[in-house]
Amino acid sequence: MLETKRCLLNTVHELDYESIKELYLNEEVRKYLGGPREEESIRDVLNDMLHPEENCWYWIVKEKETKAFLGVVSLDPNDVNKDIEVSYQFLPMYWGVGYATEVVQAVIQYGFRELHLSKVIAVTQMANIPSRKLLERLRMKLIQTYYRFGAEQAVYSIESTEIILLD
Repeated sequence: MLETKRCLLNTVHELDYESIKELYLNEEVRKYLGGPREEESIRDVLNDMLHPEENCWYWIVKEKETKAFLGVVSLDPNDVNKDIEVSYQFLPMYWGVGYATEVVQAVIQYGFRELHLSKVIAVTQMANIPSRKLLERLRMKLIQTYYRFGAEQAVYSIESTEIILLD
C-alpha cells in the first residue's frame, strides 16, 4: 500500500471490479484512451491487474477519509520502447482538485526510491492539455511526439536524478 496526504493506493482485488468497470466505461475518462472499453473486455483488464506481469504495478486509488474510489494508477513497461511508464485514470468528479498530481507524484517517487528505476515516462495525447499540464507540474519534460492511434502522442520523461524536484 502507498499513501499520500489524501489518498490510499492499494493493490487491486476482485472486489474492485465494479469500480474499474465504471472507470473503463466512462466516456470522459476514456476520451484520450481509445474510448470506453467493451464491457466484456473489462474482466480481462481486471485480470491483468490482479495477476501483473513482471515489472508491472497497479493500484486502486481511494480517498483516505471517505474510501471513495477515485481511479487507478500504474507503472508498467511502455509498449513501444519498454521504458517504465506511469499511467493514470481518475473519475471526472475528482478532476481538477489535485488528486492525480498527488498520486502520480507518489508513484513516481515509489518507482525511483523502492524500485530503483532510473527513469519514468508518461505518454498522453498532445490534445489532452490537462494531463500534459499535470506531467509538467511534476517537472516531467516533453521528449518526443509521434503519431499513433489516430492522434499525436506526447512522451514525457523524468530521471531519478531529478527526484529532488518532486519533494
